[in-house]
Amino acid sequence: MLNRLYELGMIGNPVNNAKSVVLTEEGLRESERLFNQLFPPLKQQRLIN
Repeated sequence: MLNRLYELGMIGNPVNNAKSVVLTEEGLRESERLFNQLFPPLKQQRLIN
């Protein structure tokens, strides 16, 4: 899985079996976008419901 994320440019090179990874700028933006899509702020949730 880490190799796939690396190939997509979402994380730095996973050269070993590290327990953590470094997000690239693009990976950080995409993770924030997906987080906000899955967990909208409470103000938006009230408008949706």
